[in-house]
Amino acid sequence: MNFFNKFAKNSLIFTARLLSGATVLWYESQPDLCQRVYFANHTSHLDALVIWAALPHQIREKTRMVAAQDYWDAGSIRRYISRKLLNAVLIERENVSLKNTPIKVMMDEMKDEYSLILFPEGGRSADGQLGEFKSGLYHLCKKRPDLELIPVYLNNMNGILPRGKTLPVPMLSRVIFGPPMWLEQDEKKDLFLNRARKAILQLKELEEHYEKHEEYPDEYLDEYPEEYDEEYPEKYEEN
Repeated sequence: MNFFNKFAKNSLIFTARLLSGATVLWYESQPDLCQRVYFANHTSHLDALVIWAALPHQIREKTRMVAAQDYWDAGSIRRYISRKLLNAVLIERENVSLKNTPIKVMMDEMKDEYSLILFPEGGRSADGQLGEFKSGLYHLCKKRPDLELIPVYLNNMNGILPRGKTLPVPMLSRVIFGPPMWLEQDEKKDLFLNRARKAILQLKELEEHYEKHEEYPDEYLDEYPEEYDEEYPEKYEEN
């Protein structure tokens, strides 16, 4: 990556952190370079960028967000950001054929190297409530049952850049990474999708408890552990 692109990428990360004011909590999980799918609730155009910016540097370099091609290819600036800075996996939503189905594109782009950030609701929520999950996450896991799935709850992102708005309003938010899960052998689609959705709702309950009591209950005090930093300092060194 040339100097200009690297500067622009770091500026994008800084801007995402500044606008979101995000603090990060790892609950019963920790950063890892293993291949993962981070799946989250979706209320803002900034959601994927904020999750991506919350990851440690070397993990971020191996993580790609899944995004709508018609939105991110609309204009030279968005195209530059998505392709040159974010290395996003762009999904066609209109002219879909057997050669470019979302699952095939994700499989081809992630290979055995990249993790993904995606939103199982299939679109942004208008009221901030978690909608029902589409089947894409299930079909991806059927193809790759080895993938570790990390639920992510984003709090207050709909207040920063809600649906229909173009200018963000800086606010405080939180990114909560939850415990890993996998598609179980012979698990039915509806059961799996309900379990995945429940995993995010449980993280939402955690955040609501924090907001009410201004402290996490003892069983949730599992933030990014300092001893993990000390054990692998070079692995997660920020740029």
